[in-house]
Amino acid sequence: MKDVIRERERRTGWLLTIPALLILTLVFAYPILRAFWQSLFVQNLGNQLNPHFTGLSNFARMAQDGRFWQSMVNSAIFTFSSVAIELVLGMGIALVLNQSFRGRGAVRTIAILPWALPTALIALGWTWIFNDQYGIVNDILLRLGFIDTGINWLGNPTLAMLAVIFADVWKTTPFISILLLAGLQSIPNDLYEAQAIDGASPWQSFRQITLPLLMPQVVISLLFRLAQAFGIFDLISVMTGGGPGGATETVSLYIYATVMRYLDFGYGAALVVVTFLLLVLAVAIASYFLTRSRAKASGAI
Repeated sequence: MKDVIRERERRTGWLLTIPALLILTLVFAYPILRAFWQSLFVQNLGNQLNPHFTGLSNFARMAQDGRFWQSMVNSAIFTFSSVAIELVLGMGIALVLNQSFRGRGAVRTIAILPWALPTALIALGWTWIFNDQYGIVNDILLRLGFIDTGINWLGNPTLAMLAVIFADVWKTTPFISILLLAGLQSIPNDLYEAQAIDGASPWQSFRQITLPLLMPQVVISLLFRLAQAFGIFDLISVMTGGGPGGATETVSLYIYATVMRYLDFGYGAALVVVTFLLLVLAVAIASYFLTRSRAKASGAI
C-alpha cells in the first residue's frame, strides 16, 4: 500500500513539474541551443541571408581575440571586487538590522531602497556624482583640501573601474543584506543563550554559531550576485559605455557591440555560448559548496 501511495505521489510530482520544465525549456534551453547552432556559422551583415557553416572557426577566432580576453579580465575584476565588498557590507548591515531597536521596520525599508530603484536611473545619478566638473565627489574633496583640481573619475581607466564598482556596491549590497537577514532570523536564540552561559564572546558566537548556520544563505547570495555581476550591462553602459579605452568593457558590453553595432551574429553567438558555459561552471562550483555548507550546518545544530 505504501508503495502505491509513493508511486502516485511521484507521478503527481512529475505532472506538476512538467509545465515548469516546458517553460524553462522554451525560455532558457531553446535560446542557448539556438545560439550554439548559430555560433557554428559565419553570419554577418555581408552574408546575412546566406550564412555558411564553418564549424568551430568562431571559437578559434575567440582564442586570438585580445579584446575578448580583456573584457573577460574586466568582468572578473568587477565581479570579484564588487561581490566581495558587498558580502562584507551586507553581513554587517544584516547583523545590525537583526537587532531590536526603535524604528527597525523603517530602517529596513530605507536600506532596501537602493536595490529597488532602476539600475539605469541609478547609473545616471552616479555619472553626475563622479562628474569631473560638477560632481559632488570632487566638490567634497576640494572643500576638504584633499585635491587642488577636479579628478576625471570616469576618464581614467583605474578610477573608472573603481567608480563603477562603487556604484554597483551601493546598489546591490541591500540585496545581499536582505538574504542574510532572512537567514539570521531563522537561527534560534537558544543557541546564543547557551553559548553566552558558557562564557563565549560575541565574536566566538558569530564564528561558531552564526557563520556556520548562515553559510547556505551566504552561498546562495554569492551564487546570485556572481551571475548578475558577471553579466553586468546597464550600469556600466550608462556610466562609462565600456570606456575609457575599453577599461570597463565587460563581456556583456562586448557581446552587445559585436551583435548590435558590428552585426557579426555568428561570432556574437559564440561569445554568448562561452559566457553561458562559464556561468554554468560557476553555478556548479557554488552548488558544490552549498551542499557542503548545508551538511556542516546540520552537523553544527
